[in-house]
Amino acid sequence: MPRFDENGMILGVRRYCGVCSVAVLGVLFLPPLVRAQQNEVSSLSACVPSDLAALIVPEGRAIRVSPVPELASAQRSALGNAAKGGVAPSASADRAASAAYKIFEREARRGRSAAMVNLAVTSLAGWGAAPNAGAALYWLHAAADRGYSPAFYNLGILYFKGCGVPQDYAEAFRFFEQAARGGDTAAAVNLGYLYTRGLGVPQDHGAAARWYRQAAETGQPQAQFSLADLYLHGEGVAQDDAAAFEWFRKAALQGHTGARIMLGSMYAAGRGTPKDLPSAYLWISSAALQGDTRGNATLLSLEAQLTPAQLAEARLRAPSLAVSSAPSRDVALLH
Repeated sequence: MPRFDENGMILGVRRYCGVCSVAVLGVLFLPPLVRAQQNEVSSLSACVPSDLAALIVPEGRAIRVSPVPELASAQRSALGNAAKGGVAPSASADRAASAAYKIFEREARRGRSAAMVNLAVTSLAGWGAAPNAGAALYWLHAAADRGYSPAFYNLGILYFKGCGVPQDYAEAFRFFEQAARGGDTAAAVNLGYLYTRGLGVPQDHGAAARWYRQAAETGQPQAQFSLADLYLHGEGVAQDDAAAFEWFRKAALQGHTGARIMLGSMYAAGRGTPKDLPSAYLWISSAALQGDTRGNATLLSLEAQLTPAQLAEARLRAPSLAVSSAPSRDVALLH
């Protein structure tokens, strides 16, 4: 049974944007190698442009809604286009960024916590003004002082990555914990990851399982995957193949490719569920169609065991499964 090192860190600078609030801390699932590389960077460049380059998302795709009615949809679109892939911003995008920055600054000074977070992100990225990590920290702390959970989460990310501040896992843990206790599911996932790895806190798989469960029960797919992994290996919870299968299934239905591969592997082995080779092939091939090829060796093995009719049916169904259950783009895969 494969084990993928996806124990649950959600990284990135999230954006809480809706009608017109354009900058939020984006949820980022880093693969292990990228995550390890980023951990070694302890300067402002660790956040720009890789984690901030794709923060602008279209209306209706945001994780949270913090409307600022003055910023038009066209301005959001221009700013978003400028942020993608390190492309040099156009004059219209520069104007949009400047307009957004001014709106966030005005609303932040009026005491709006969401605008404070957005102003912090734009200050860190240098959108609409020169990059200013000090201003970003000031406004995040100002929002945190008002008990605004996203600000705690964002501060946790900055300390985890050493982004504008010295890298400090203990400080990251402290801020994630405050955000998670305020109901922030991404922060709960990150606490699970820190407990799993023993970063900033003694390693404790039981505590990791509790935080993963808190987020998993709200439907967070990374938390569901990570909780399933703990059940599969009996870490922090009693080993339970059936529970692992069910949590992998929940995450797989939301398009989590690692969960799809694990679900297929469990079908192939008959662990936690009756053995079902066609279903195994279906789930793993849907992950492959989404670009995750880690299950390809298992697919080759399954192809030799399936009848031509079973193989044809699975291949016919896999594309629609990959499309219909693709992850929501309110999760920004920034790398």
